[in-house]
Amino acid sequence: MVTESDLGERLRRMPPGSAVALRLDPARYADHYLLAINATVRDVGIETNARSIYVSVTNPSALVWSIAQTLDVPPERLRIVDAISHIMMDYRNPLPNATYLESPRMLENIMLRVEYLLRKEPGQRHIVVIDSVNSLAIHNPTKLLNEFLHILLNNLKARQVLTVLLAVRDDSSPAIDQLLALVVDETIDLGEGVAPP
Repeated sequence: MVTESDLGERLRRMPPGSAVALRLDPARYADHYLLAINATVRDVGIETNARSIYVSVTNPSALVWSIAQTLDVPPERLRIVDAISHIMMDYRNPLPNATYLESPRMLENIMLRVEYLLRKEPGQRHIVVIDSVNSLAIHNPTKLLNEFLHILLNNLKARQVLTVLLAVRDDSSPAIDQLLALVVDETIDLGEGVAPP
């Protein structure tokens, strides 16, 4: 079992430009989700000169923001690209640090928004969290999702951005598993430990 301190330390030691998949156990989703947010947005995201960009496709920005506040993440250290709140009809109180897209199918807009946020704060160490690959696969054809992740991750690697992709174990298909194996440098199963990429 990966502990909170282990995960944060592992992510800190990853070389710049790395892509990591975090596999969450569906039976312990809430615990593993909090562990992932704590390690990425708090532990790595609030290091000196660090910023987090959270691409929300599963959980709406309001939930992500409330967890970040509970973890004492400074507001200026977190930006959210929310592609799920419109579909969930949870858009009543937009957050000032969130950008709202109409659908998780707007892959090009997700890329453009992440690119804009990276350019807006040059000279910072960035971590991009994508929550989650499973949700993106529900809303997009496999071929289009493959292309999106290859382009996005290659761009982020070139910019030396640490990218963390959340994926729910047992809810993924062989196509998602194969895609992750191709695009990530390391896979960490939060219920077991480290798996080879």
